[in-house]
Amino acid sequence: MTEGTAAPIEPGTPRKVLLVDDDPVMVRLVRKILADNGFRSVVHAATGREALDQLEGVDVVLLDHQLPDTTGLEVLEAIRTRPQPPAVILVTAHGNESLAATALRRGADDYLAKDLSLAELLPQVLERVRRTRELRKALGAAERDLMRAERLAAIGEMTVTLHHEINNPLMAAFAHVELLLADPAMTAESRKETLTSVRDALHRIRDIMRRVGDLRDIRSKSYATGVQMVDLADVGPASMVRRGMALVLVTDEDLARIVAVLLKHAGFEVERVEDGAALERRAASGAHLVVAQGGTDAAGAHPLGGFLPPAIRSYRVVALVSGDGTGALTAGADHVVVLPFDPGAFTAEVIELTGGGS
Repeated sequence: MTEGTAAPIEPGTPRKVLLVDDDPVMVRLVRKILADNGFRSVVHAATGREALDQLEGVDVVLLDHQLPDTTGLEVLEAIRTRPQPPAVILVTAHGNESLAATALRRGADDYLAKDLSLAELLPQVLERVRRTRELRKALGAAERDLMRAERLAAIGEMTVTLHHEINNPLMAAFAHVELLLADPAMTAESRKETLTSVRDALHRIRDIMRRVGDLRDIRSKSYATGVQMVDLADVGPASMVRRGMALVLVTDEDLARIVAVLLKHAGFEVERVEDGAALERRAASGAHLVVAQGGTDAAGAHPLGGFLPPAIRSYRVVALVSGDGTGALTAGADHVVVLPFDPGAFTAEVIELTGGGS
């Protein structure tokens, strides 16, 4: 992999494309474009009904709008009702931007016009759609990790609460029972008083357990410093390799969660920072990796989100960009990842960039 460029994703990655079009010339052209770009698994449907019957195992649908038995929009709506539907790219006549906008609002992943740019744009759109869907899957994984961490945190806090609340009445009950066992000649009045204390302690424990059963909203409370809680940093299938500190300057919350989860699972300790100035201060204290979301190629947008890496440094800088990344490389990035990125490729590129070692 050449430093500073995103690793290409092999189009031969197993995936199935369904081409829905009744124009034989267009079908031959699209099949040739797909074959020339490494797409080997392509099936064809000439009608909307045939398309819906052939969705099994399909990853992407290239859907013409004008079909003999229906319209592409109607087929799109039918596809979106399926569980785990494939990506849909609507193919429209040139100049029909309003139709494309309607398709996007109804759930299409992208669209293409039937014009001279089709041969160039079709592989790019297919790859962009694939990467976007992979990012959505990674976001789902990030959300599941977050929910799991929150559940484990709640369990840890509940353990502290139960120990704190139940321990005192439980110990009191034990102490009173020991008194009863140790003094068989205890007077009836003292015995009654002791048993009453045991009953009160058990009532307290019962009330605590009832409140636990009625919990709907967990609120945290610090009882004392040094209380041992669940260590969430080591929860989940993260790598056993420790690669050091990764600092993340990403303003988009969804993207930030994806990046954090991917880096954590690659073995990095992840810390988010708020702005370029904060990133400069933290990076100087021993970071191994910096991931910064850069601006677009538009004038005035900072290529590294306001971060100015020094020329001599011990860490590597990865820029997440929407353009070609030239500005980010000029600003000091060691590597550019174009958005939307492929999660698996991102992890592999970062590990390679940082040496791949522990």
